[in-house]
Amino acid sequence: MTEQTLTLSLKNPEETARYAMLLGAQLQPGDVVLLEGDVGAGKTHFARSLIQSLLRHPEDVPSPTFTLVQTYPTDQGDIWHADLYRLTSTHEIEELGLADAFETDICLVEWPDRLGSLLPEHALTLSFSSGDEEQARHLTIRWTDVKWDNKLKDWRK
Repeated sequence: MTEQTLTLSLKNPEETARYAMLLGAQLQPGDVVLLEGDVGAGKTHFARSLIQSLLRHPEDVPSPTFTLVQTYPTDQGDIWHADLYRLTSTHEIEELGLADAFETDICLVEWPDRLGSLLPEHALTLSFSSGDEEQARHLTIRWTDVKWDNKLKDWRK
């Protein structure tokens, strides 16, 4: 499988949220989105915007920094939002049930470097970094599974 890449410049949090909503509309159970970037780079804002766009009823979407995983039922399937920052071994990830959720649910994973050997090959990787302006972000998207080609079509406009 050949790795595909796409790079976007996002001007502000509203534009980041718009891209999150576009992707969210395309997600199905078994889709895994890995969110990379330093603290404050926009990972949680992106995940929160995506999740809120799919909820039947508006609700608070907290960062799962301390709970490790939050789950949300949607019409497209359950969404798992995981923050692995505080984890130190893949055994802890297995105990959360996250590896199983990769196959059956929609998963958004912050700090995916903690996954080690559990890193799913079919995942979409979003790497966030600070942009030139205070609220701007650079987003580099990488994937090898061809299913993402169609799911990202609205991002290429």
